[in-house]
Formats: sequence, C-alpha cells, structure tokens
Amino acid sequence: MDVVIVIPARYGSSRFPGKPLAIIEGKSLIQRVYEIANSVDYVSQVIVATDDDRIANHVIELGGNAVMTHDCYNGSERVWQAIEQMNDKPDIIINLQGDAVLTPPWVIQAVVDEMLANEDVEVCTPAVRMDKFSCDKLKAAKDAGEVGGTTVTFNKNHDAMYFSKTIIPFVRDQIDNNFPVFRHIGLYGYRYDTLKEYLDMEPTTLEMTEGLEQLRLLENAIPIRVVEVDYEGRSHWAVDSPADADRAAEIIMEEGELVK
Repeated sequence: MDVVIVIPARYGSSRFPGKPLAIIEGKSLIQRVYEIANSVDYVSQVIVATDDDRIANHVIELGGNAVMTHDCYNGSERVWQAIEQMNDKPDIIINLQGDAVLTPPWVIQAVVDEMLANEDVEVCTPAVRMDKFSCDKLKAAKDAGEVGGTTVTFNKNHDAMYFSKTIIPFVRDQIDNNFPVFRHIGLYGYRYDTLKEYLDMEPTTLEMTEGLEQLRLLENAIPIRVVEVDYEGRSHWAVDSPADADRAAEIIMEEGELVK
C-alpha cells in the first residue's frame, strides 16, 4: 500500500505569523517536521502543503517536496488539496501538523503500522496515557484559561468514543495504576476514500462546540482507531507562539535531537 505524509503549513498564524520558518535550534520549524516525517518507514512521499511561496521555496531549497494550496477551512482540507494534485492517489494519507516539531517519529510509525496491519481501520490517531501528575498539571492550565490539550476515551477495540477539550473521563477516586486519562496527539491517518467522505460532510454540532474537527467523523458514525503510544521520556510540547518556539529549542538542547 502506498503511504504518503502530508504536512499542512500555513504562513498566516494569528499568534505566530511565519511560524513554519521560525528557527528552532539552528533549523526552521518546517525543516524539523519534514525530517521527522522522512524518518518514518513505509512512506513513499512526504509533502508540505502550504499557502505561501516563502514556505514552498524554503522546502524546495532543502530538497523537499512542496505543493501550493489555497484558502482552507482546516488542515485536513489543505491535505486533501495537495493529494488531489497527485496523479497517483495514495492508499493511506498521514496528516502531520506543520508545528509537530517534537512529535517522535515512532509515534507516527505506530499510526502507519496500525493502518497497514488492519485494512478495516478507516481513520487512526495516537494517544498517550497520562499519569496523575501530568493530568493535574493539564487541569491547572485549563483552570487558568488555556484551551490547549485534548483528551480521548476509547472502547475495548481501541475505537474512540469521544474527544474533548475538557479532561475525560472524570476521575472520581484516586487511581494508582493504569490511570485512565489519555492525551490525544493531533495527527491522523486516513484511507483515501474516507478523507474524501469526511470533507464532503457538513461541519457538525459537537465539532463546532468543542472546536475539534475529528468529532465530525464520530457524529457521522465513522470509527477512529486510537493507538496508545509512549513518548519514551521525550517531552510533549506545542508551538503556538514565539515563546513556545524558545521552549522547544530548550527541550531539544536538553533531550537531544529526535532525528540523528
């Protein structure tokens, strides 16, 4: 099966304009994400889907593959525009966010492996089990007004039951082992036909309420397989501002490069 990773990268972020070109410990953010994607096995192509010539030219100068797209509702739509420009359509499409600079390649690999091993899986996404300390830290951040951080619950088949910006499930009593809160990692694997079907659907009530595009799939009864992953001691960090980029650089200096 043909597997393609598409990295949507737009220039006009409201909180961090030009984010994909920001330098993080000697390399641009988009270069780091591109190198992570290229270290995943069984992937035939890595494509940066962008709306800006500066990003496209930078990727091409690095020897990468960039595709121009126009205005999009979300990253999945930008990924689809890039895929539709391909002559030979891939079987599996991995949507890797353009700011996923600290996502370990083995996390992406877990999604690829799950979809290659199980042809009945239409959509796949990873999640990492939280401990009580990290859950309390996330709760404190949300109580302070931060919106980042999505959690997911799933059934015994590891198919998602719900995603939320709140922390789910509610933990009534102290649990020492197998703490049941999972933080969602925002990357997705799609079958080609399923991605097309998703983009043909109208936005749904829960999707717009939570601001989570994956809920459109669940509301339309399309299952999402959740693979549990381990960051193996690496830090999880999102880059939404220049300060976040500075912290990402500090993490790389502390923990080393993800791709040697």
